[in-house]
Amino acid sequence: MQQFVIEREIPGAGALSEVEIRELSLHSLQVLKEIGPQIQWLHSYVTEDKVYCVYLAPDENSIREHARRAGIPADRVSAVRRLIDPTGLKQEVAARPKNIG
Repeated sequence: MQQFVIEREIPGAGALSEVEIRELSLHSLQVLKEIGPQIQWLHSYVTEDKVYCVYLAPDENSIREHARRAGIPADRVSAVRRLIDPTGLKQEVAARPKNIG
């Protein structure tokens, strides 16, 4: 499966209560259960007026179908091409000699 980042424009998302976020999340999970295991929600980031969700899915259409059924926006769906993680890079930086000059 491929990883996707979904940008959802939700005005006031950052001001939603814990109860509101929980209800939206439970509804989304119920729709995912109905669709089947071919699409999985990994996690989300909530900002002031947007929510960025990370999913595993076979294709963009699966993401959009979930959004349609759940009644939530999927304003932009982007396939992840590469993950950059500083963990391995920190070791390389530590091993490099310091510039003298």
